[in-house]
Amino acid sequence: MAGRAGEGPHPRHPDGDGWAAQLLDHLRPGARDPRRVVGWLAGAVPATVCLQAADGTLLAGERIPLDEGLVADVVAGRISSAAVQDGDRHLRLVAVNGPEPRPAAAGLLAVARATPFDRRAAEIVTHAAGMVELLLRERELTTAGDRLRRATADLRLAILQLLMVEDTVAARRVAAGLWPGLLDTDSASVYVVETHPAERDGLAEDCLDITRGQALVVRCPAIDSHVIVVSPAPTAGEWLRTLVDGRPGIFLGGSVRQSLGRTATAYGQAVSALAVAHFRPDQSAVYAERTHPERLMDPAALHTWSTAVLRPLDVLPHHTRAELLATTRLGLECTAVNAAKVLGVSRNTVRARMDRVEALLGADFSDLTVRATAHLALNTQAARTEDLVRAAPRASGVRLADLLASPALRAWAQDLLDRLTQDGRDLRGTLRAWIAAGGNAERAAQDLGMHAQTVREHVRGAEPVLERQLLAAGTDLYEVVLAHLVLGDLTAPVLHRANPGQPDSPVHR
Repeated sequence: MAGRAGEGPHPRHPDGDGWAAQLLDHLRPGARDPRRVVGWLAGAVPATVCLQAADGTLLAGERIPLDEGLVADVVAGRISSAAVQDGDRHLRLVAVNGPEPRPAAAGLLAVARATPFDRRAAEIVTHAAGMVELLLRERELTTAGDRLRRATADLRLAILQLLMVEDTVAARRVAAGLWPGLLDTDSASVYVVETHPAERDGLAEDCLDITRGQALVVRCPAIDSHVIVVSPAPTAGEWLRTLVDGRPGIFLGGSVRQSLGRTATAYGQAVSALAVAHFRPDQSAVYAERTHPERLMDPAALHTWSTAVLRPLDVLPHHTRAELLATTRLGLECTAVNAAKVLGVSRNTVRARMDRVEALLGADFSDLTVRATAHLALNTQAARTEDLVRAAPRASGVRLADLLASPALRAWAQDLLDRLTQDGRDLRGTLRAWIAAGGNAERAAQDLGMHAQTVREHVRGAEPVLERQLLAAGTDLYEVVLAHLVLGDLTAPVLHRANPGQPDSPVHR
């Protein structure tokens, strides 16, 4: 803060070109601060210096009592500067203009001292005022640029949130203003790039640059180490891989190409692939690179079964049904808190929507086998095609047990879980108990007679073996749960729901 003349040591009074060099020194990148210029001016003149905004707010220096009428004239632009004597004080007032050309000033620089202003002192004040004006303009332009970047980032997030709830029409409408043609497509891929949170802003800028305006790049609102990229460009994955190549601590997961209405599903796939990328030498993975259980089921039977499971939601208005399904799909992929951040709603809203789906389906989402089954049904419905709708029989007699009886599916499950036997610990037994306990390590430990920390270590140890993330809810975990169901290691869940025709009659699925 600037001091009064005679208060504490002041810098050597500059003369000749010395003061100009010192003033110009304030243009260095690390020294660009109007407060530093005000402090320098207080010692250079010497005087008491006050920098205030047009509304009188003190910006730097010390408050100086000033004539309100004179201040009003300078701020209003009627005069650009004034030199007055007020009793034993000599005052200089100089208008400080903002970045936009306008008659009114953005602020005022006032300098008061006991001795009259000679030519040298007056020249220093004038040049210092110009420097302060320059720095304030830079600050305001920087602030405006920051506001624009934040607004653009908020707009990108809003578009992503609309895609997450399948409102592609609104998403296209919002995107058209700033990124014409970006979403003029039926399908796109979703990528999640991970880095250290402190490096995320730089990585997001790199993603924007490398995708050449052909991607929606969003800083994930739920996980501060993730950048989400939605792009219709076929080469987007190749572009993003160049960011990962040879850079430790950066990982890339990508989805298969999905319709825009399935952005939430594609996001889940990208997160799942990201977990695999942590175990890959090239630090990247695509969801399509491994076999998934639903691909080994009869497509028409799977569609028929999922339609029957989700039929209780058909009584809802289309928009409400789509909103509940999209929220539940995302809520099954991550926590309610993170789902809320991604969707831009409160966590209570997410929980309320999922509770409503639970009630309609007669499901208990605290049971991992139920979550895995619901996840399969929801994603099957999201992926339905007109061909499947026409091919599926009208009867709803397909049961979960029928879907799980496929020989190919059994071979897949056996191959997956057999990997766990290569470890000397009983990872498979621990994992089965942990799933049966709803993912609760303490309950599983009681059933197994071991410490809860040991259960967690076993589950964590199974992740690289299975190349799947288990401790975080999502597609990876549900696939492993389905593998246990296929082999009969866990009991297939039974969903009870009220038959619309007979409210008290349970229907088993």
